[in-house]
Amino acid sequence: MLQQLQEMPPAYRDAAVVGAELLLVAAVLLVFRFLIGTIFRRLSRSPRAEKHAGLLTTILRNLTALLVLIFGVAVVALAAVNAYAAYRGSGIYAETVATLSRIPPGFFAALGVGLVKALALVVLATVAVRIVRRLLLRLQARVKRGDRMKANDESVEAFFKGLSAIASNAIWLLVLGYTALWLQVPPEIAGYVFLALRIYLIISIGLLVVKAVAAIVDTLDALTTRFASRDNILRFYHDLRSLVPLLRRCLEYAIYVTVAALVMLQTGFIAQFAAWGPMVIQIIGIFFLARVAIEICNLLVDRPSPATAHMSELELQQRATLMPMVKSFLASLVWFGAIVLMLNVIGINPFPLLAGAGIVGIVVGFGAQPVINDVVSGLFILFENIFLVGDYIEVGAARGTVEAIQLRTTRLRDPNGALHIVRNGQLSGIVNFSKSYTFAVVEVGVAYDADLDRVFALLAELGRELNEQHPSVLEPTEVRGVEKLGPSEVIIRTTTRVKPGTHGQVARDFRKRIIEAFKREGIEIPYPHQVSIEKAPA
Repeated sequence: MLQQLQEMPPAYRDAAVVGAELLLVAAVLLVFRFLIGTIFRRLSRSPRAEKHAGLLTTILRNLTALLVLIFGVAVVALAAVNAYAAYRGSGIYAETVATLSRIPPGFFAALGVGLVKALALVVLATVAVRIVRRLLLRLQARVKRGDRMKANDESVEAFFKGLSAIASNAIWLLVLGYTALWLQVPPEIAGYVFLALRIYLIISIGLLVVKAVAAIVDTLDALTTRFASRDNILRFYHDLRSLVPLLRRCLEYAIYVTVAALVMLQTGFIAQFAAWGPMVIQIIGIFFLARVAIEICNLLVDRPSPATAHMSELELQQRATLMPMVKSFLASLVWFGAIVLMLNVIGINPFPLLAGAGIVGIVVGFGAQPVINDVVSGLFILFENIFLVGDYIEVGAARGTVEAIQLRTTRLRDPNGALHIVRNGQLSGIVNFSKSYTFAVVEVGVAYDADLDRVFALLAELGRELNEQHPSVLEPTEVRGVEKLGPSEVIIRTTTRVKPGTHGQVARDFRKRIIEAFKREGIEIPYPHQVSIEKAPA
């Protein structure tokens, strides 16, 4: 046989060697598949095997998949070795003979034993996967019964489903690693398989912990909301509940950073970057605690004190005006401390930076004069009590109710709902309609032939009714007299002293009363008429 191969042309001889290698691998694996199929057919005929028919089918399918995988790997390996031999020019036949001569005694026996071990391990892994899944299903049912919160059933099912998938995949990766060792594969390849197993477990468990944290946070949030009341220590939870989504995100980010650091530790070339993981986690913790501190400060500032009940309306308005600035100052103070701690965590001494920042601040201050002007103007607005939150003011083209006075800007909401944001340094010509009182001015036009004394008396009577019926009117309406003479009407001016900020609504109500009274009394309110003149046909 060897003599005939040596006499063949090199190309045909190499092709014959490649075909023989493939046939040998296929024959060995087919023999194993035949033996396995024979064993399982006999097992399936047993009366006790009927209740385990599904398990036997799964084991047979997994064993067949392993044999196919081994055949595929062997084909790829043979193709690579033969291609390398052809590239070197030594010839596939010569390289194969040299390789066979270097194989130590007992190699093929050890390979056969390894294949048997791998097949047995597949059987054990299949049984183990089924047992693990059943145990997790029972544990899932027990957790759902003990939780008694139907809202979390979906989260619990997702958690155990993910845990089952992780356990199954980890078992099969372990089988793959030991199979590589037993089939005399180079140790480096088996090492990569076990490395992939470790990285997979780290990432999968990390993602599973993220889901578990979300479920735990939601459960604790629901329980705390249920039991929180004004009579226990949880009475402030509703005010701080807005931090729950932030807590969930911070925990998720901390888990992701931990997973990334552990994955880096498994690989040698980026292992040095894993030292940043604990630092990033500490920074996330400092950020969350800073937000908690700010929310607590806001809660304490907004919380009414016993003295609040005895404050006048003006004092309450002043308190509402100062509270945003106090909150802003406390938030800036907390963030300053948080940044100092973050710099300290990453190994940067913040105090030299603060000293340098003072010098830089002086230089930057010359270029930030508009900002400084806005801040100083805002302070003077507050200290001089020019206007407060809730006042109705007019500044230039903007008119509306003051919603907030901040260090740099003032926010006005006009009657149409538009929000005007004006820089404090640009506030000039301020008109405040909310100081003690204001006037609701209404001008009404009547025809030139109207009895003005009768009109004045009617307007005065309407003003007295408005004073009696409208809670915002402080005094009866005063008829000022004729304001001006229009092209087709006489303009009469009336003023009504009202509470601050209510002049617009009172004026609208008074106009409605005037129209109804004039219709009732037959007094004409002039309005434009359109006359159409048509030329008669000739």
